Amino acid sequence: MELRHLHYFIAVAEELHFSRAAQRLCISQPPLSQQIRDLEDELGVKLFERTKRQVHLTEAGKVFLERSYGVLAQLEQAVEVTQQIGRGEVGRLAIGFVDSAMYTLLPEIVRLFREEFPAVELRLDELTTAQQIQALHHKQVDIGIVRSAISEPGLSVECLLPESLVLALPETHPLSAQTQVSLSSLASESFILFPAKMGPVFYEQIINICQQAGFRPKVAQEAVQMQTIVGLVAAGLGIAIVPASLQNFHRSGVIYRPLQEQIPKTGLYLTWRQHDSSPVIRTFLGLAQKTTRRGVKS
Repeated sequence: MELRHLHYFIAVAEELHFSRAAQRLCISQPPLSQQIRDLEDELGVKLFERTKRQVHLTEAGKVFLERSYGVLAQLEQAVEVTQQIGRGEVGRLAIGFVDSAMYTLLPEIVRLFREEFPAVELRLDELTTAQQIQALHHKQVDIGIVRSAISEPGLSVECLLPESLVLALPETHPLSAQTQVSLSSLASESFILFPAKMGPVFYEQIINICQQAGFRPKVAQEAVQMQTIVGLVAAGLGIAIVPASLQNFHRSGVIYRPLQEQIPKTGLYLTWRQHDSSPVIRTFLGLAQKTTRRGVKS
């Protein structure tokens, strides 16, 4: 039995007239009549009672019509779901992110994704860059949002949002009176840094910036979360060089100042497994980039 047999049968059952059913199907009547006879032979039952003037469904035909509707409805649903999966509109997606991503466009990206693709089951995990790399390799997350451009075999990386670096100071710090602060004036300061083992690229970036200014930073404290770093600055334990988006984290006792020198930017980067062809991943990546471009322009 082929799917066309069901379509032919339903047309005749609804029209109860072979000529009208043939016109509806855009075929001639003799082939249609033969297809119905073939279907009845295959089923071993008569589906229609035929006279010269009328066509009626048999009891078996009535049951077969009801079941045929059900089969076609299930098929249509299967086709629709399959197409949605192929377009990345259905499925599951696990996203890892560094905490500082929450002070940029990530909340807006997630909101828009949930609105546009409500059938995708979304899970977010706050992880350091190093933890995200491991989670990607072990397929515990599908997409990572990391701080700095990592270079890792098997992973693709793309810049989501470039960011400037700024200086976070206790509001009572003498340098807070300046509108811009020179890196060279920080040589004797105590720094609060992100741990090297948790985010080596970002850590090295801060170290290199200071070394280019003629000193190596004196580390007073390390902290994994950016908001913790800002909190320690507020407590007067030191200063910190942080992404500009941290200024959206309103913490009393802290002020931010731009740096005088032209220094390399940091950024948020999307990363995913190179050979993962999941449509859901591609859908999220496309929406994230589109949202970021729109946000940057505005």
